[in-house]
Amino acid sequence: MGHVISTGLELVATTSSTRLNERLASAVKRTVELANSQDISPREKLHVKAMELFSHGNFPKACEMWEDILVDHPTDMLALKFAHDSYFYMGAQIQMRDSVARVLPHWKPHIPLASYLKGQYSFGLLETHFYDQAEKVAMEGLALTPDDAWSVHSVAHIYEMKAEVDKGLKFMEGREKDWQTADMLASHNYWHWALYFIEKGQYEAALQIYDSQVFRRCKATGSMLDTVDACSMLYRLEMEGVCVKDRWRELLQVTQPHTDDHVTLFNDLHFLMVSLGAKENGSSKRLLEGLQELAKEPGDNHQLQLAEPVGVPMCQAMMEYDQGNYNRAVELLYPLRYRMVDIGGSDAQRDLFNQLLIHAAMKSENKHHQKLGRCLLVERDATRPDSPLTHRLLKRALALHN
Repeated sequence: MGHVISTGLELVATTSSTRLNERLASAVKRTVELANSQDISPREKLHVKAMELFSHGNFPKACEMWEDILVDHPTDMLALKFAHDSYFYMGAQIQMRDSVARVLPHWKPHIPLASYLKGQYSFGLLETHFYDQAEKVAMEGLALTPDDAWSVHSVAHIYEMKAEVDKGLKFMEGREKDWQTADMLASHNYWHWALYFIEKGQYEAALQIYDSQVFRRCKATGSMLDTVDACSMLYRLEMEGVCVKDRWRELLQVTQPHTDDHVTLFNDLHFLMVSLGAKENGSSKRLLEGLQELAKEPGDNHQLQLAEPVGVPMCQAMMEYDQGNYNRAVELLYPLRYRMVDIGGSDAQRDLFNQLLIHAAMKSENKHHQKLGRCLLVERDATRPDSPLTHRLLKRALALHN
């Protein structure tokens, strides 16, 4: 199980591809060989099989293996966490919620890590829009474990999705001392904090967090979560009209080595943001062409099966937008708006692509697109009442087209 844990954690981090990383591919192979040569339990066999399936990109089948484990061993945190992360990568929000709900009654208060399930369950609840229940569960988790960065993260999402910006700012500041030392989530929580400032149009405050926390930690850790957060933050700021040119060049040094990874579409789209922002046309072209080639290959890689219908046109839309071809960007993005969930990530993270579609529609010369942009903003206002960003964009749209 030591091999399953160490190799599985590296795989689920999505920082490396077994197609390119021979050491990681060998570690997977060695784990499978060891399992086949020893008399191990059915539970251990399922863990090994799930890890092997995940390494081949077959996330749905891997989740089936982990769920089989949880039927008989509902307090197996490794199976629960790996399934949770994999559902997240697939945008399988309901499955992510229900996977935790099924095992919750078995986690008695005396069991180690029991309080952390509150944060996990809260995240599934908020991603399926049960915001009030999600907040209640997360607060229960924090009452038990004040330094649970995952529960803090869940509450940050809730305030983001409800556009309760001032509430979010107060919450993050009040809890900072508890979560800022959490290696895996500190940078992501700072990213959430910065999103509130972007929402309010306080760009300098957001940039201060980017420079002092998000990019600094991303550069130091190489963590994929830290990296995609840095990418999306600059992209959001640039769409808002903030000049981040030099920061793109710095971030390119982190993302460029991952251009050929193609572990998840979500990661690919964020790497493309950086190569476009840094005007590194060669990397942008290579990323798109590599994805197009891999999409043609047979196999059970879940992400690559989505590349042709979803990933490639989303990349193309971003490239068209970067070239000022806003009409074409809208034509590519709009038909995909209800399929974007399949690239994985959270609603808050994918909102960047909703914003991209709105900006493209507003800037398009096509009158129908301009009306569409206003319709999308009205729709956004209905789900996030009193969002400063939405109201700012509505005013801009009216000023542009009146």
